[in-house]
Amino acid sequence: QVQLVESGGGLVQAGGSLRLSCAASINIFRINDMGWYRQAPGKQRELVARITSGGITNYADFVKGRFTISRANAKNTVYLQMNSLKAEDTAVYSCWASTSLGTNYWGQGTQVAVSS
Repeated sequence: QVQLVESGGGLVQAGGSLRLSCAASINIFRINDMGWYRQAPGKQRELVARITSGGITNYADFVKGRFTISRANAKNTVYLQMNSLKAEDTAVYSCWASTSLGTNYWGQGTQVAVSS
């Protein structure tokens, strides 16, 4: 069983920055891909960014150039640095991980609110 614990959400003004963290309860080397998804009120959950075990990243078009995903294997943690935040970035952001057995895990989510 893998537990993912997010932190770093909060309220920020448009143009500001936040850094989300997601700590995994097992050795991160047993995890393949990790990523962040978000869900705004009344909308479907959508991919924000993903990172492979080898460090290859991909981003949703709406965050390219503003958000950066990274992982610190020694700390079993993945990060999402969010810059130039917009009101439309307001959502619950959830951490996701896929293990070598193909099992997916989700964190409980952290709220990000951006005021315009």
